[in-house]
Parts: sequence; structure tokens; C-alpha cells
Amino acid sequence: MKKTLSTPLLDTIDSPADLRRLPISSLETLAGELREFLLHWASQNSGHFAASLGAVELTIALHYIYNTPDDRLIWDVGHQAYVHKILTGRRDRLHTIRKTGGLAPFPKREESEYDAFGVGHSSTSISIALGMAIANQRLGVKRKSVAIIGDGGMTAGMAFEALNHAGDLGCDLLVVLNDNEMAISPNVGAISSRFAQLLSGKLYTMARQTGKQVLSGLPPALELAKRAEEHIKGLIVPGTLFEEFGFNYIGPVDGHDLPALIETMRNVHDLRGPQLLHVLTKKGKGYGPAEDDPVKYHAVTPFDPSKGMVPSQKPVSPTYSKIFGDWICDMAALDSRLVAITPAMREGSGLVRFQHEFPDRYFDVGIAEQHSVTIAAGMACDGLKPVVAIYSTFLQRAYDQLIHDVVCQNMPVLFAIDRAGVVGEDGPTHNGIYDLSFLRCLPNIVVMAPADENECRQMLYTGFMLNQPVAVRYPRGTGPGVEIKQEMTALPIGRAEVKRVGQGIAILAFGSTLSVALEAGEQLDATVVNMRFIKPLDTDLILRLARDHDLLVTTEENAVHGGAGSSVNEVLMNAEVKKVVLNHGLPDALIMHGSRTDILKDAGLTSEGLLALIRRHSSSTCSSKHLRSAKTTTLKGRRSP
Repeated sequence: MKKTLSTPLLDTIDSPADLRRLPISSLETLAGELREFLLHWASQNSGHFAASLGAVELTIALHYIYNTPDDRLIWDVGHQAYVHKILTGRRDRLHTIRKTGGLAPFPKREESEYDAFGVGHSSTSISIALGMAIANQRLGVKRKSVAIIGDGGMTAGMAFEALNHAGDLGCDLLVVLNDNEMAISPNVGAISSRFAQLLSGKLYTMARQTGKQVLSGLPPALELAKRAEEHIKGLIVPGTLFEEFGFNYIGPVDGHDLPALIETMRNVHDLRGPQLLHVLTKKGKGYGPAEDDPVKYHAVTPFDPSKGMVPSQKPVSPTYSKIFGDWICDMAALDSRLVAITPAMREGSGLVRFQHEFPDRYFDVGIAEQHSVTIAAGMACDGLKPVVAIYSTFLQRAYDQLIHDVVCQNMPVLFAIDRAGVVGEDGPTHNGIYDLSFLRCLPNIVVMAPADENECRQMLYTGFMLNQPVAVRYPRGTGPGVEIKQEMTALPIGRAEVKRVGQGIAILAFGSTLSVALEAGEQLDATVVNMRFIKPLDTDLILRLARDHDLLVTTEENAVHGGAGSSVNEVLMNAEVKKVVLNHGLPDALIMHGSRTDILKDAGLTSEGLLALIRRHSSSTCSSKHLRSAKTTTLKGRRSP
């Protein structure tokens, strides 16, 4: 399609094939239009912003040089992949991203043939691309595999495990290190870009290979030449580490200089073996406020581009993350043994204030969840009281360390598990709906789930005061609005709290679903219990409720299979008590992206969903008078677990 004077270049791009028909001279214009499009989109929607601004030229160059979708582009995490979505036929749907039924927040195989692999957690791209390269080699398929990883992703051990293996195998593989924080080297500009072009060019490559062939008969001379090459390159570029892994290091190259980037990438395209291209970009590039504060603009909600993001003037209820952040500062002032550990989630976990007030007791280990747990065990072993602030979905990555280094050693580590339950817009990779299932099966550990803001504060204090592993899991966002008491009081371990006394039906609520249980309980005249502890359970109360009620119902914001409700079933089974128990929770399915409210409704994790579940099963298990007292409600098109 030919571009007319009135047609923006971007409007002519519906696929990378369209992009590859453009002359290189037009690509700078396209990059500018992409940034304008992103800014217009961000001003009206919510999503990841700054990382994609910084990856505009890099994304153009990748699709310009590589024959996608046949060649595989593997994006690490996916925060930087919005431009990739725009250039691969999803421009007109970008406004639906992260919304119910809309585009996925990250690359997703089912969404587009250009999304070669689904991603959500950091540092997986090199392993995936290497696996694809091996498959291509084994099957005799001529296609390229490219992993695009951010510098934050290179702090995780998994990335280095993959580098080590790839260098040993020698497969054709390109790793693009998108260094958007200049964490490895500040060398950028004409000289370094030109040097990158030279290192990737045919002259250098031919001279390198010819030299090896000539010296191959003289092993000492060949080894000397290798060492000399490494030392010379090490003086000019920060590539020695990657060379030691067996990669040919190229860079750093200015990631916003399109002609240089494309020329370098074209040269790299034809190189054999594992290659690492180091690209320096600026997060938030092209929008001043995002360049000045890329953390603030990492993910945005609608804002006025002329004013930038401004704090809301409306009073807001404290989030659970803030409640944790305030508690840990108060606790640290009382106990000098307290230290805080986070795997690169300072802002999200509520630790900004703690870092400022207690910098010597704050440890951000980078995107290294396994290390965050094991270092906490080491600290606890020699007298400190570590608090690991971690998202539920990221704790999954450190499960072995949780078992081996904390639980087996019975170390007093407190896990403050944020984003437990449905997270929403970030989709299945970020929902924290399995932690109750994988925590409650472990010995030595105490597991708690608060039903409100004040209970969260008191549970954190309770856990900190114990001399054993403890987990407190709380949801994303705000609670029901309960007043938070500054005075901290330890809760009796393993004791539930009866919130409402009724008859016939007893609803046992774990954590955030207490409000749902209370609403349903009012309509059913049911007993409602705030269980508080998933481990140890209040078994005495459970058995008493089973004796005095016709039907027990458990409710939780966790996968229903193996969750807290299952533990109630086990108590009754072990006591040989025959009682019908309904388990209300999240279904045995991947929970797709969308608003938290929409997802909870769709999953039936509301008072209406709970009532519907009870009605479907209660006619044969309890007196009909309890059902007649409830208001009639219906669920249309919603799933109940």
C-alpha cells in the first residue's frame, strides 16, 4: 500500500510484512508516530507505558530484519511488547488491552501467530528461545530464535542458567539485552555504536575465524590469541562476562539510532552460534515526564499528557500494600532485628517508606525470588528477623527454597504475601490463587489470611512474634474499610472468630471472602465464621459447627482444589464425621485477564454466587425454612465453581 500525504505511515502497517516494504529512511518517521500513538493510548487507558516507549526502535528493527512470524521473537515478561502488538495487526484493539475480553497484557500464543510464546514472569526468554533453537536444529528447520530480555531480567539466576547452557551447546541463537536502565554500561553514542557495527560485521567475523584456523595447529598460540582478543574487547566493551559463557558479545549499540541498530542487526542475523547484542535504550523515551520518572510511568492509568500523572485529590482507603508498609516501619522501630527483603518489588509491596527510613535494613535482591527466600533463611539462622515481601505469583518461583531452606530448618521468616487471590488485568500468570494450596501442606508453617485492614496489621504482628515460618496472605487493593488500630495485639494461634450466629447452615470464610459470607449469611440466617487461620485450623470449632448445623460451606479466594476448604473436608473425614460440605472458591481453570470485579462475578465468588451454590445443593441437606428466608437471585451467564 502506498502512503499518501494525508495517510500516516502507521495506518499503512497491518503486519511486519508491510513494515519490511518501507525504506529505512521512513522508519524514523514511523517511530515518531508510534510514540504519538502510545501517548494518545496511555492518556485514555491503563497499562504498561514507559518500557514500550523505550523499545520503539528496537521493535521496528527486529521485525524489519527478521522474517516474523516464521522467525521467533521471544519477549521477556512483555512490558515492552506493546509496540510489537501494534505492528502485528492489533493496533485498532490496543485500547482493549488488559480489559475483560480484550487483548492480553503480555504476549499470548492464542492471540497472535506473532506471539511465539506466552510470558508473564521475568527471565524465561533465553531458555525458551534456546529450546526453540534446539528444536529447529534437530528438525532441520531454518528459522531464527531471538530472546529480548530487559536488564532487570538479567538479575535472575534462570537467565544465567540458560546463557551457560546455550554457550555450551553452540546453537544459533540471538539474545538481545535491552538495557533500558543503563545498568551494565553507560557507553553510548557514535563511537560505541560504530564499534558494535564493526564487531558484528563480516570483516571482523572473517578475520576472527581465519585467525582461529591459522592458529589451530599451534594450540599455545591459539590460546594466546583468544586471551588477547578477550582482553582487548574487555577494555572497550563490557562483554567479557558474556564471552565467558560462550557468546559472541556485540555492543553496546544506541537503541534509538535506527540506521545503526538495523545495520548491526542485519550483520548479526547471518552470524552462526550464540550471539548477544547489547542495546542501550531509555525507558520512557520521547515523553519527558516518563523519561524523568520511568518507575512512575512504568504502568499508568488515564492522564492528561500536557500535565502528566498527578496525584488524586480524593481521599482513598489504604491498600493492603500500604497497611503492610506502615506496619513494617512501626515494627522496625520497635525491633532492631527486623530486616526487609524484596525481589525487585519495592513500590508494589509498599516498601518505599521503609527503604527511606531504614536503608541499612532494606535488601532488594533483584528479580531473584529463590535467592530472596534463602538469604532470609540465612539471616534468620544467625539472629535476624527477616520479612520477605513478595507477590503470591512470585512466591511460586521459590517453592523449593521455601521448603528446603525455611520450612525444613524451621526458620522464623515472615512472608508478607501480597496480591493473593485474583489480581485482574495482568491475567493468569499474575493471579495469586494457588498459595493456600501449596502452603497448607507444609509442616512447621503458620498460614493466616486477614478479612480486613486491621486484621492484616494484627496478623503481621502475630507472625513476626512467632519463632517459626509464617505466611500472611492478603489481596490486591483495598479492604472493606475497617478502622486500623495502631496498637498491635497478637492473635491466639489457630483460633477462628464467630461473626454471626444462625441456624442450619454454617459458612466458614477464609480471608477476603468474609464480606461475601456475611451478605449471604444475612439472607440465609446462617452462622458465619471468620476462620483467620488456614494452618493450624480451629478443628474444635469445625467439629462443633458440624455437630450443630446441617450444612457446612467454605469460601475462599483461592483455587478450590486443594485449598482451605479441602482442609476442612479433611478434618471431618479424619474425625469420621459424615457431613455435607460445599467448597466455594475459584474454578479449576486459568483465570483470564479483566477487572477484578468482573472476574470475581464471572467465577461466582460473590454473595450471589455463594447463594446460588448453596441453593443448588441444600434442598436435600437442610431445612427448607432457611432457603425460604433468602431473597431470590439469579446468575445469568456466570460460572460457579
